[in-house]
Amino acid sequence: MTHDALAVLEHHSKSFALAARLLPEGRRHDAAVLYAWCRYADDLIDLSDGDQAPALAQRLERELDSVYAGQAQAGPLLAAFQRVVQARGIPREYPEELLRGMRMDAEGFRYRSLDDLFLYCHRVAGVVGLMMCHVLGVSDPRALRHAAHLGMGMQLTNIVRDVREDRGRGRCYLPEQLLAEPEPRVAERLLREADRFYDSGRRGLLALDARSAFAVQTAGLVYAAIGREIRRRRYDLTRRAVVPRWKKMLLCARAALASLLDLPRRLLSPRAPLRALPIARYPNDVLPV
Repeated sequence: MTHDALAVLEHHSKSFALAARLLPEGRRHDAAVLYAWCRYADDLIDLSDGDQAPALAQRLERELDSVYAGQAQAGPLLAAFQRVVQARGIPREYPEELLRGMRMDAEGFRYRSLDDLFLYCHRVAGVVGLMMCHVLGVSDPRALRHAAHLGMGMQLTNIVRDVREDRGRGRCYLPEQLLAEPEPRVAERLLREADRFYDSGRRGLLALDARSAFAVQTAGLVYAAIGREIRRRRYDLTRRAVVPRWKKMLLCARAALASLLDLPRRLLSPRAPLRALPIARYPNDVLPV
């Protein structure tokens, strides 16, 4: 039995599914498996009874131990994830860090400052960018910081978009040090921070092959467009901001044009031979932006 990771991706994230379809075939499937495992971990904590969340976080940690120990996996998702981490050489430190982010949710962590929020964004999204570097065959270690930043920018956008939904689940990711300001102003501040991370993320695209860069840039543009939609609504967070399909197609075309314009630079700056990447650790290898 195999795990249909692409179906999970299509069901849960239309934006990421669009980007994944643009990747080369082998990388597309591995990226979908990585997304499916991250989604599984997130849902296990988010959809659980609050009292059960710490025990479920421990279960995720035991499963990760088993995956990296090379033990046979009974479930198709964990078996597929194990194959990807082995084939792509994904360091254990990255999924471990993601599970530390899940534990912050499970234990009701309070975000007092932007630094606290950046740590969370790195754990649940920055490390996804770092794992994707391995899936996409990145060979330039300088790209790791930019990949983490792209994930962090996306997570900040998610946090602003989902303020009402998170509050309904008893969670607040808005830093307490900012809450003296009106909520729209806090949202504006966080989206400005997200834009800084997106700008850095784009600077790492030349470390990817042209097709993968096209896919990643499409994902970044679509997520940044969610922030622009929130701004267009004057930071009204009572309705979930979405990017309509026609606009996604325009952003896809914009990413394609940008990829074409990057071709001369790619020809003049060929990618380095594939080699083992160092492990990027937070905060020294990730901050400042």
